[in-house]
Amino acid sequence: MRDIEYLRLLSKEFPNSRKAAAEIINLRAICALPKGTEYFFSDIHGEYEAFSHLLRSSSGIIRAKIEETFGNMMSESDQLQLANLIYYPREVISGIRHDATIPEKVLQEHQKITINRLISICRVVSSKYTRSKVRKKMPADYAYAIDELLHLDMNDPNKKLYYSEIVNGIIEIDFADEFIIALCELIQNLTIDSLHIIGDIFDRGARPDLVMEELMNFHDVDIQWGNHDIDWMGAACGNTACIANVLRIGTSYNSFDALEDGYGINLRPLSMFAAEVYRDDPCECFRPHLLDKNKYDSVNPKLAAKMCKAISIIQLKLEGQLIKKHPEYGLEERLLLDKIDYETGEVTIDGKRYKLNDTNFPTIDPKDPYRLTEAEEELMRTLQLSFIHSRVLIRHVQFLYSHGAMYRSINNNLLYHGCIPMDEQGNFDTMNTPDGSFSGKELMDYLNIKIHDAYFLDPRDDPEKKQDAVDLMWYLWCGPKSPLFGKDRITTFEHLFLKHEKELCKENFNSYYKFSSMEAYADKILREFGLDPEWAHIINGHVPVETMKGESPVKANGKLYIIDGGISKAYHEKTGIAGYTLIYNSNHLALAQHKPFVKGGENTPAIQMTEKSRKRILVRDTDIGKNLQQQIDDLKDLLKAFESGAIREKN
Repeated sequence: MRDIEYLRLLSKEFPNSRKAAAEIINLRAICALPKGTEYFFSDIHGEYEAFSHLLRSSSGIIRAKIEETFGNMMSESDQLQLANLIYYPREVISGIRHDATIPEKVLQEHQKITINRLISICRVVSSKYTRSKVRKKMPADYAYAIDELLHLDMNDPNKKLYYSEIVNGIIEIDFADEFIIALCELIQNLTIDSLHIIGDIFDRGARPDLVMEELMNFHDVDIQWGNHDIDWMGAACGNTACIANVLRIGTSYNSFDALEDGYGINLRPLSMFAAEVYRDDPCECFRPHLLDKNKYDSVNPKLAAKMCKAISIIQLKLEGQLIKKHPEYGLEERLLLDKIDYETGEVTIDGKRYKLNDTNFPTIDPKDPYRLTEAEEELMRTLQLSFIHSRVLIRHVQFLYSHGAMYRSINNNLLYHGCIPMDEQGNFDTMNTPDGSFSGKELMDYLNIKIHDAYFLDPRDDPEKKQDAVDLMWYLWCGPKSPLFGKDRITTFEHLFLKHEKELCKENFNSYYKFSSMEAYADKILREFGLDPEWAHIINGHVPVETMKGESPVKANGKLYIIDGGISKAYHEKTGIAGYTLIYNSNHLALAQHKPFVKGGENTPAIQMTEKSRKRILVRDTDIGKNLQQQIDDLKDLLKAFESGAIREKN
C-alpha cells in the first residue's frame, strides 16, 4: 500500500469509495480512446501568415476531412469555400455581410446549411475525444447548443423538432454568424491535440512576435529551442553581442515592424548614429532583403543599409571581446578585425590575403579594433535597456522558458532542433566548460541549466556564474560545439565583407549530419536518451531539406525526420517548397509538404503517409496514458485503504 499520508491527501478529492470508483471507471475509459493528433513544426522564422494558415487549416487535414465527409455530395469549389470559412470565419462572414445583393431569406438558408455542414465536420474531428473534453473546448455561451447538435439522432421522432428549433432559433435571433464562428474555431481546436515547435521561431520573417502570440494562445504547446530563439533569449538577458546580432538580422531582413511595433525596441538612436557615421557611405553590401513590406515602421532601404552596417561592426567588436574573454570557446580563428590591413583594404585568413568588398571603417581603431567608441558604447547601453525592458519580449521569453527546453522525449519521439554533436568517428563530441566536460544527453541537460541561469539566476547570489551563463547564450547561437548550431564556424564576417569568396563563406556541418542519417547511429542517439529504437523516432529541424534536389526529410530507415523544409521565404528558392508539418495520429505518421503561402490562394499541402502504426495507438500507449495508469493505481490503493479502515470514508 502506498504512503498513507499521500492517500489521505488524495481522499480530500475522492472522499469515499463511490467517487474513487467513478474516477477509476472514467480514467480506464479515457485510456481506451485513440491518442490525440500531434503536430510538429520547425523553423517558422517569423512567417506569421503562413504559419497561422497552417494552424487554422491543420496543415490540410481539415480540407481532407471535408472531402472524406461530403465526398461527391459537394462540388470541389463548395468544399474549398467551406474550408476557407473554417480557416478564416470572421473574414469570410464579413465579406458575405457586405454583399448587399444577397436576399435575407437566401442568407438564412445559407446559414442553416452551413451550420449543419460544420456540425458534420465537428462530429468527425471530435469522435476520438470524450464528450467532457470536447465540451471544455466549446465556448461557454454556445456549449449547450453545440453539444446537443453534435449528438443528435434524427431517427428519434421525439427530438426532430427539438433539433430543428435549435438551429432556427439561432438564425431568427441573428446569432448565426457568431455561432458559425464558434463552430469553426472549435473544429480548428479539435483537429490539433498538441503542438510541438522544433525551434527557430525568430528572424528573417516579418512577425515572429505574432507567431509567439499565436503559440501562447494555443491550448497545448511545447518548444525545443533553436539557435535563433536562443539569440533572442540572450538579448533579453542583456547579452549585447546577441542584441547586436538580432538587430543585424532584423535590419538586413527589413523586420522593422517586429522590432519597433511588435517589441517596442527604440531604433531611433541606431538610425541617428548610422546616418551620422555613414552619411556619405552607400553601404551597398548591407542593402536589406525586401521579402516583406513593413506596415507600421517603414524605413528607407538606404538608411536600413547604414543601420545594418553600423550594428554589424559593433557586433564583430562585441563578439571579439567575448572570444578573448572565454578562451574555452576555442573561437580565436574568428578574430578577424585585427587581421585587416586598413591601408590596403585586405584581410589575412589562414595565411592568405583577400580584398574586402567594403573598406570604410570610420569607427574602428586599427590599434585596438575590438574597442567600442564612446558613441557605440552609449548606443549599446540604450539598446540594451530597450531589450531588457520590453514588456512584450519579457512575456514572450518567459513563455519560451516555461514551455521550452533543449530537447523533449514524448510518446517515443525525441525532439530537438539541431543536433547531438558528434566527432569524426561517430562518438558523442565533448564540450569543455568551467563546470566540467559534457557530451550526449548530459550536455543537453547541462545546457538546459545554464540557459535558465542566464535569465533567472540572481546576479547578487553569484555574479560570475550569472555572467558566464549570459555570455554562453551567444556561444549557443554560433559555437561549433553548440547542439543548436551544429557547424564548424559561423561566417558572419565573410558574408558581410567577402561575399565573392564562396569557399570562405562555407559553414561545414557537424559529423552528426552524416552519421545520424544511418540507422545504427540514429539508434545510438535514441538509446542515449533512454528510448527503444524499435519504436522511437528523432525529429529535428535546423537544416532546410532541398526537395528540389531530390532530398528526403525521412532518413535512417524512417528513424529520423528533418522537417525544416523552409517555411521562410528566404529559403523557397533553395528548397523548392515551403516546409513540412509532421503529423502523428493514432494510425500513422504523415508529412504535409507546404506550398509557398499565397494569401487567398489554394494553399492546401500535399499529405503523404510515411509510416503506418503496427496497431492503433490508444491513450494508454502514450505518456499521458502512463500518468493516467498511475492515477488509477493510486485510486485502487485508496479503495483498499477505505476497505481496511485505514482511511475513513466521508459521505
